Amino acid sequence: MKLFPSLFSASILLFFGLSAACSQSGGNTDHVAETDKRILVYSQTNGYRHQSIEKGVATLRDLARTAGLSLDHTEDSLQFNPKNLSGYGLVIFLSTTGDVLGPEQEEAFRGFIRGGGAFMGIHAATDTEYDWPWYGGLVGAWFHSHPEQQRARLEVVPPGHPSTAHLGDSWEHFDEWYNFRDIQPGLQVVLRLDESSYQGGNHGEDHPIAWYREYEGGRSFYTGLGHTEAAYDDPDFQKHLLGGIRFCLGLP
Repeated sequence: MKLFPSLFSASILLFFGLSAACSQSGGNTDHVAETDKRILVYSQTNGYRHQSIEKGVATLRDLARTAGLSLDHTEDSLQFNPKNLSGYGLVIFLSTTGDVLGPEQEEAFRGFIRGGGAFMGIHAATDTEYDWPWYGGLVGAWFHSHPEQQRARLEVVPPGHPSTAHLGDSWEHFDEWYNFRDIQPGLQVVLRLDESSYQGGNHGEDHPIAWYREYEGGRSFYTGLGHTEAAYDDPDFQKHLLGGIRFCLGLP
């Protein structure tokens, strides 16, 4: 009879122990879910500064709000530290230029990606960190040159990606069209420029302008569009951006 109280007490302790463990597990799950809904937009420039940056930030903020996501914007490189980055699921480089991160910030950002974080680059994100080979692999290529701004036709390849699912087989858009150097192998292209539709391309029949890739444990998406302020008023470009964000965060 003396064993019963001990067994009963042990059962009670086990019950509450399991309850506490489940509660902690649920808390972690909720934290991950909230992290996956938080975006950090970075637009520091140490080179040419695009006039469209402020319009781009406002547009991204509106798109995030519509999708039930939260978005912070900064031009402070010191925000790239492990503690701060751990609160985000996606970091967007919006027309950054030049060297925008110091060695410690680079290491923190690398850790963020290797820990499963996502990266999205818009337009001049390829005109950034030329002396950091790891970043070149992440963004997928570096800017080389561009002709004057003009309308061009973009081929959707293949159809169905979240960033292009709203488009048909092709799309005409006015922008500043980058030529690239050091294009990385293994990029999954979603938009290709038709160089016969405009002047100044130097890649021939295979001119990627938007792509994605898996990279060192994280996910990367880049679009070369977004030079002009007017681009951010284009519903098709807005859907392109939102689809890229959803892809990066793994959202349906």
